[in-house]
Amino acid sequence: MWSMLVAAALMGDPGSNAVKGRLVVVGGGTTLNAVVDRSLEMAGGKAAKVAIIAEANPENGPGSLAQWKRTDAAKVSLINPRQPTEAVRLIRDSNLIWMPGGLQGVFMNSIQGTGIAEAVRDRYRAGAIVGGTSAGAAVMSKTMIGGRSDLDSLRAGSTPFLMDGLGLWPEVIVDQHFLQKGRFNRLALAVLDHPKLVGIGIDEETAVIVQGDEFEVLGNGNVTVVDARKANHEKLVKGEPAAVRNMTIHVLRSGMKYRLDE
Repeated sequence: MWSMLVAAALMGDPGSNAVKGRLVVVGGGTTLNAVVDRSLEMAGGKAAKVAIIAEANPENGPGSLAQWKRTDAAKVSLINPRQPTEAVRLIRDSNLIWMPGGLQGVFMNSIQGTGIAEAVRDRYRAGAIVGGTSAGAAVMSKTMIGGRSDLDSLRAGSTPFLMDGLGLWPEVIVDQHFLQKGRFNRLALAVLDHPKLVGIGIDEETAVIVQGDEFEVLGNGNVTVVDARKANHEKLVKGEPAAVRNMTIHVLRSGMKYRLDE
């Protein structure tokens, strides 16, 4: 038995880098009490320490701070990236990291070079709950929809502006306010340009709870899954209508689960 343990240590444990945390990805609108309660429960209940990163729109910081203080969590802190050493310390001490809405591009630019992104990833891998709504949902992706796009057509070459997000959920591209703002075409175009990634469109007042390759839907709306991984892609000419065969669409509601490896 001892020799087996030594051999395993020398070879390295293949599961040692597995992510232990969970994501709470909200499509915008009102963050339901059920989502707040579920997030806090997963983070340890009232013993949880909450860190809020409101850099997508700092004006949303006080409201988010008040929301989480109402839960009677042990500690609730609003992160200030202009004080990066203290910001990273608070994040590393947290059980739950929350990112309210605004502009996802502003969020990523604001935390660049502060060590905040790395601290969030480390805490997520170690077991923290990381949640966000609207822009705070979009930044979960590695390939992130970062700006405005044409919502009136499905034409080749009109792919939405893409940039790097936090990469906490690297297998997908998240889009928020999905049905409310008619964003099917921009998510479809993003997926057609990145067919190895799965599009996850989340409605307002709706969240997905992500653990490993599986997520569960929670809330009042729908989650639309756009999957072109096994689709037949037609040759596209810029400016002409896009075309694809056998792209799979799933529409899910609260209580349903989905595995990305299905």
